[in-house]
Amino acid sequence: MFKNAKVYRLQVPFELDQMALHTQLEERMFRPCGPVETATMGWTAPLGPKAEMLVHTVGKVHLVAMRRQERLLPGSVVTEAVAERVADIEQSEMREVARRERTQLREELLVEMLPKAFTRSRVVRAYIDAAEGWVVIDAGSDKAAEELLALLRESLGSFPVKPLEPQVIAAERLSNWIRSGKAAEGFELEDSCVLQDAEDARSTVRCRGLDLSAPEIRNHLDTGKRAVSLGINWKDRLSLLLGEDLSLKRLRFADEVTNELDTGDADDEGATLDAELALLSLEMRAVLARLCEEFEVLSELPAAAPGQSLGFDIQAPSEPERVSGPVVEPVVEPATEPGSGPASKPVVAEPAPETGSKQTSESMPVSADTEDRPPWA
Repeated sequence: MFKNAKVYRLQVPFELDQMALHTQLEERMFRPCGPVETATMGWTAPLGPKAEMLVHTVGKVHLVAMRRQERLLPGSVVTEAVAERVADIEQSEMREVARRERTQLREELLVEMLPKAFTRSRVVRAYIDAAEGWVVIDAGSDKAAEELLALLRESLGSFPVKPLEPQVIAAERLSNWIRSGKAAEGFELEDSCVLQDAEDARSTVRCRGLDLSAPEIRNHLDTGKRAVSLGINWKDRLSLLLGEDLSLKRLRFADEVTNELDTGDADDEGATLDAELALLSLEMRAVLARLCEEFEVLSELPAAAPGQSLGFDIQAPSEPERVSGPVVEPVVEPATEPGSGPASKPVVAEPAPETGSKQTSESMPVSADTEDRPPWA
């Protein structure tokens, strides 16, 4: 199950099926860091390392997973090693090490130390809801979400998406929910929020496990702070922390909902993932539709242009460039056979008159019945 949700809106319909998407992602499959590489990332199987498919599909919902591996080599460790090497040189050679030489020493030490450094991996999951046009990424930060989107763009050639853009100020709407003690239809307030000063982001109050109708909360709102995130509950089924950018954190389904999952075989990882993905995508469709309505988000999926769908950018052949003025094309007569006389020279066609220009007597076509007439006839 996802713990966070960074939500984006597809700009064109997604028409790739499971196998076609797998084929596209296979070109950027994950590989471990090389000896001198600081980080690598690529696609991995959502079902785990033993699975072969890079895409897990339920209906028109495609689940993918990006794995990022990096070598743990803190800069302070490298700086300390450079200082030790510089001290040895200055002591043994009785000279001062210049700045350029220090930089070269640092690069040499990086090459020596990187292969010995430990590696750390993390997996970021996302699903593409082709039916409703949503892209949901299980990431707590914009950086991780953008890395996954960038990898998708590299793999598919293009992946036009946009984050949710509310037409109202979300922080003021969330603050009004706290003041009134009532959230929008379908939601209920919980016991957590983050209040922040509109002019000074350092002035932040984090509340958890506190009654939001308490006088202290209202005092903070009266002094100019706004709710930049708010804990809410969706129909007693899904608990979440809604941010002012409409990102979702701390996703947690109620026990009654998780008990409804019918996996058939508890030992079958594929069946379990099918049930979880179906539940998550269906609930998120309802939540996102309600949030878009409440915060006036433009969420209509635009129709694709003819010959264009997400994953394939098919461009119509461009029209030949029109050249202003007459176009002169050489017309070469066929060569004569040997012995039949001298070869004829290429004949260049006369330029066609420009449209709208006045034709002279020399450029006007001459018909057979007017050829022998005098100019004044």
